[in-house]
Amino acid sequence: MNILIKDVTVLPMGGKKELIENTNIYIEGNTIVHIGQLSENLKVDIIIDGKNKVAMPGLINAHTHLGMSLFRNYADDLPLQKWLTQKIWPAEDKLTASDVYWGSLLSMVEMIQSGTTTFCDMYFFMEEVGKGLVESGMRGVLTRGIIEEEKQKTEKIEYTRNLYDNWNNNQDGRIKVMVAPHAPYTCSPAYLEEILDLAIELDSEIHIHLSETKKEVEDSFKNYGKSPIKHVYDLGLFNRPTVAAHCVHVDDEDINILKKNNVSPVNNPTSNLKLASGFAPIDKMLKSGINVTLGTDGSSSNNNLNMFEEIHLASIINKAVNMDAVSVPAMDALKMATINGAKALNWDEEIGSIEENKKADIILIDMNKPHLYPLHNIVSALAYSVQGSDVDTVIVDGNIIMEKREIKTLDIEKIMYNAQKAINNLINR
Repeated sequence: MNILIKDVTVLPMGGKKELIENTNIYIEGNTIVHIGQLSENLKVDIIIDGKNKVAMPGLINAHTHLGMSLFRNYADDLPLQKWLTQKIWPAEDKLTASDVYWGSLLSMVEMIQSGTTTFCDMYFFMEEVGKGLVESGMRGVLTRGIIEEEKQKTEKIEYTRNLYDNWNNNQDGRIKVMVAPHAPYTCSPAYLEEILDLAIELDSEIHIHLSETKKEVEDSFKNYGKSPIKHVYDLGLFNRPTVAAHCVHVDDEDINILKKNNVSPVNNPTSNLKLASGFAPIDKMLKSGINVTLGTDGSSSNNNLNMFEEIHLASIINKAVNMDAVSVPAMDALKMATINGAKALNWDEEIGSIEENKKADIILIDMNKPHLYPLHNIVSALAYSVQGSDVDTVIVDGNIIMEKREIKTLDIEKIMYNAQKAINNLINR
C-alpha cells in the first residue's frame, strides 16, 4: 500500500528543520520514501489531504499499565501506599487473562484516538496484551512486571523468558519484549541479580520503577544506605539499557549515574501529581544531557492515556517549580513524547521522527479548530493548545489505523461492552 499525504505541514523531530510547511510525504509499504516535491512517476494507492493539518511522529507512551484501564476512577483520592495495598493490589490479585485482554484493548482504543502509536507496557498476562497489539496495529513493548514472591520466583523468570521467545520481534518487528523487575522495593538484591542475568541472557533492555516516592527513597537509605538508583547501579542493573519510570526523588549523584549509564527516565507528570509523589527535576535532567521520555502510567492513577495532556503538563510544571518560564520549552516536551521515547526503547533508527527511510508511524493533527487559532506558532500550539481529540489520522508501520477519527482495526463498542462486563465480574469476585 502506497500512501501520499499532500500539502501538509511537517514537524519532523529530526533533521535540520524544525518545521517543513506545505510539503508532501510519500510512503511505500511501511517506509517513508520521500518528503518534498512530487515525482510524476509515483504509484499511489491512497491520497490523504494534508491541508490545515500537521504531520508529526506518532507519540510514544514510554510507561503504561494498560490493563489498569479497568480500575479507572475506581480508587481515587488516596495516599499511594493505601491506594496500592488496600485497593489496587487486592483487585489485581483477582484479574484473569480475559480481564487484561479487554482492559488493554480499551487502552489501545484510547491511545490511538489521542495519537499514541507506540507504548511500553508493564503488567500481567502479557500475551493478552500481545494479542491486542496484533489486532490494533499499534507498535509496543511487552514487559511482565516481576514482583518477588517466594513460591513463584523461578516461574516469573521463566514466564519472561517464554514471553521473549514467543513475542520479541513478532509482527515484522512491531512488538518487542523487555525484562521488567517491578522495583527495588518489591525485589530483593539477590532476585534483582537473577533478573539481570536473564536480561543479559536475552540481550534485553530493562524496564523498572525507580525513586517514585519520598518514602521509597527513605526506605532505601534505611535498608541499603543508598538511594534506589545507586542501589540498582551497584547491583549492575544499568549494564543493560534501562527505561526507569518516574525518577522523581533524585539528587545530583543519582542524576550523574543516570547520565553516565544512558538510563532513560520516564516522566509521568499526571500520575505523580495525582498520587502526590512530587515533581521530577526534568529541566535539570535535560540540561544534564539525559534522555528523558514521557508516559501516562496506568489509567487508575492518571486517569487517562492522553499523551497530549502529558506533553502539556511536562512543558509547564517545571516552569512553576523552578520559577523559570523557560524551563522545559515546548519543543523539549514534544521530543520527550517522540524521538526521546524512541531512543529509550532502542527504536530510534526506525521511529520517533519523520525522515526518509524511517518507518511510517505518523499522526495528522487537525489544526482547523477555534482553540488553535490564530496559529502564531505551531510548535507552541502542539504543546500548549492541541487536545488528543484533535488527532485526525493515525498511521503505524504504513497502515492507516485511524482515519478522520474512525478507528479501522478495532470494534470500539464491543471493547467497551466487554471491558465493563469484565470489571463488573471482577468486583463481584
